[in-house]
Amino acid sequence: MKAIGFVGASGSGKTTLIERLIPALTARGLTVSALKHAHHGFDMDRPGKDSFRFRQAGAAQVLVAAPQRWALLTELRDRLPALENLLAQLDPCDLVLVEGFRSEGSIPRIEVCGAAVDPSPFAQDANLIAVVCDDPVDRALPRFARDDVANIASFILRTLGIGG
Repeated sequence: MKAIGFVGASGSGKTTLIERLIPALTARGLTVSALKHAHHGFDMDRPGKDSFRFRQAGAAQVLVAAPQRWALLTELRDRLPALENLLAQLDPCDLVLVEGFRSEGSIPRIEVCGAAVDPSPFAQDANLIAVVCDDPVDRALPRFARDDVANIASFILRTLGIGG
């Protein structure tokens, strides 16, 4: 299973780019999964729902299943597991698009820059392989415009050695 990360400032367009890459990659016959780091926490549950009540009662994990999908909620008592451990939780697939986890793991990463290009904290990241930004940037890396989804997808597949 191959993975590639997308890093950038909040609001830079990482989620939008990943959202556009998924259909471009699945149209090429790939199975694609996504993993997102949420800095501020989240809750997929709602008070009063059975699954919420189970978690509130102290269940370490709650699996909710329906004909359309299932979700496994795992309560973390300590801290977020390492990126590699989270990737291992996913079913086998061709490619995982990872949003965030900018300083974790050794997966290749693409920086997504917003409209105003400021000096980036990611510039020194040895795992950075490309930049997605509409404006020129001072980096010795391939640069793609944010609307160039087809070429970004091709670059990812070529770089990771996926497909023919």
